[in-house]
Amino acid sequence: MLDKTRSTAAHAVVNTPKYMPGFGNDFETESLPGALPQGQNSPQKCNYGLYAEQLSGSPFTAPRGTNERSWLYRIRPSVRHTGRFSNASYPFWKSAPCLDDHSLPLGQLRWNPIPAPAEELNFLAGIRTMTAAGDVMTQTGMAAHAYVFNADMVDDYFFNADGELLVVPQLGAIRVFSEMGIIDVEPLEICLIPRGMIFKVTRLGEGAEWRGYMCENYGAKFTLPDRGPIGANCLANPRDFKTPAAAYEDKEIPCRLHVKWCGKFYATKIGHSPLDVVAWHGNYAPFKYDLRTFAPVGAILFDHPDPSIFTVLTAPSGEEGTANVDFVIFPPRWLVAEHTFRPPWYHRNIMSEFMGLIHGQYDAKAEGFVPGGMSLHNMMLPHGPDSMGFEKASSDDLQPVKLDHTMAFMFETRYPQQLTRYAAELETLQDNYLECWDGLERKFDGMPGIK
Repeated sequence: MLDKTRSTAAHAVVNTPKYMPGFGNDFETESLPGALPQGQNSPQKCNYGLYAEQLSGSPFTAPRGTNERSWLYRIRPSVRHTGRFSNASYPFWKSAPCLDDHSLPLGQLRWNPIPAPAEELNFLAGIRTMTAAGDVMTQTGMAAHAYVFNADMVDDYFFNADGELLVVPQLGAIRVFSEMGIIDVEPLEICLIPRGMIFKVTRLGEGAEWRGYMCENYGAKFTLPDRGPIGANCLANPRDFKTPAAAYEDKEIPCRLHVKWCGKFYATKIGHSPLDVVAWHGNYAPFKYDLRTFAPVGAILFDHPDPSIFTVLTAPSGEEGTANVDFVIFPPRWLVAEHTFRPPWYHRNIMSEFMGLIHGQYDAKAEGFVPGGMSLHNMMLPHGPDSMGFEKASSDDLQPVKLDHTMAFMFETRYPQQLTRYAAELETLQDNYLECWDGLERKFDGMPGIK
């Protein structure tokens, strides 16, 4: 965690982003030689006429292990990246507590992908909140969003003061250009944008629409889970997280900065791009991670481990071992357990689970859960394999089998996830989801019980 990595980008506009490896490292990087001061943070005069500025992601007095800050050396200080704010509206992006009025009662829910947009939408306008949990004002809980868009954020920029954003593309690669540099993210990769960091999203490649999921974490930042008895290796390894090298956008034209603050949206007009950081150093930075580098650990004799064994990132709450939100994946892996029902078992639990499918088929659902789709199993509501999946897993010859060409994920939180009106009335809501368990009939063949 105390590694210092140095990188120099050749020029401001890059076609192939450069990355620095490691999770939580102290990085340093510059786009122009000599732009980064050495030996001090705030010289009397910075090279190239740059301004020195600190961006803090934690209180100044946080313990060293959790203290997050980066020093930025930019063309203009960020006070020049805002003007007089006006109210803005993104009616489909909701925050907790979610008090939407709808008539859908409590239950296990599943959706097909959200519809493609009929009009031109950029990433920001294409976000649709499905659930929200906790309270954005007290910085507890999270929100689960889906997104679909078909246009770039060209002269529009955004930062979220309410929490960090974990972006999970499902269809179409995207470019996330932030103050700290450029990250290209494709399906089967994720990207994390810290709270308060300015960025814009553009499309990569060809297609009609770009879609995916996003977790807005109001609480303590995502970090790597402790491995416990697993030891020093496996699960998500720190070296596989990639932080961008410095890259800046020197653009002197009318632009707009959009802000989300305490659940409300605002916008301000400026005459230039706010992505003007020429050099930076510190540990408060965005990153990406390739889900294909996750090293699963599982049962090699009998029984099925808890799904927590597949946790990539966790945001802790104030209670030890209880997550504000976990990001969990179900990747390709071998199943070898003997005398064991291999899919996830039926269960009820204290956590609330929002699930999505990036590609392939989820092993606990034989049909109906499609790529781009979503499901919600709130706390203490029973869930598990559908009847077809149960029958197959109960009668399979238990030879070693590789689950391949699949990737599902879960945003799991201790707080109940309240449904938005958009999600409750979404046309892709599956009215027949509960029928997937209808075939689980009585099989009891013992003696009658006490009457």
